[in-house]
Amino acid sequence: MKLLRITDFIIAIISLVCAAPLMLILVFIGFFDTGRPIFQQSRLGMHQKKFKIIKFRTMRTDTASLATHLTNPSSVTTFGRFLRHSKLDELPQLWNVLKGEMSLVGPRPGLANQIELTSARNKFGVFSVRPGITGLAQVNSIDMSTPEILAETDAYMIKTMSLRNYFKYLFLTVKGRGQGDRIKGKL
Repeated sequence: MKLLRITDFIIAIISLVCAAPLMLILVFIGFFDTGRPIFQQSRLGMHQKKFKIIKFRTMRTDTASLATHLTNPSSVTTFGRFLRHSKLDELPQLWNVLKGEMSLVGPRPGLANQIELTSARNKFGVFSVRPGITGLAQVNSIDMSTPEILAETDAYMIKTMSLRNYFKYLFLTVKGRGQGDRIKGKL
């Protein structure tokens, strides 16, 4: 939907301009937390094309590149807990949206090594759209630890996507609904 791409672009530009001062503060604090406040990781995008997702770092720099639900809770830094809880770690992905690699609303991009998730998403045609920062699964706290349910939910979201639902998922995310991908165990 071309209208959703235009909407993505406009919201991402406005959000980046408005959030720039906050993002600079988070980068500054992140330098003291890990020494490397920006995190990039290869993810699978539309048509399984790989791209580098950009986020604020929430884990120690020596943490293995695994799905979040498989990561050791002790890998998350104190500042990282705050970023994850507030969802501020996602702000740099607005750049991915501007570049056209992501949408504000869509299936969360997975890692290439998440074989079960990739297979389920292929089965349900989820790779036919740009991945997103948030979506139906995120606002309903469905994470990547249940690949089949996640792929079915993503497929349903794609099938029922409209401008109204797009703004509904954004509103619910900003309102704080959903947990996103959770690290199993206590944070």
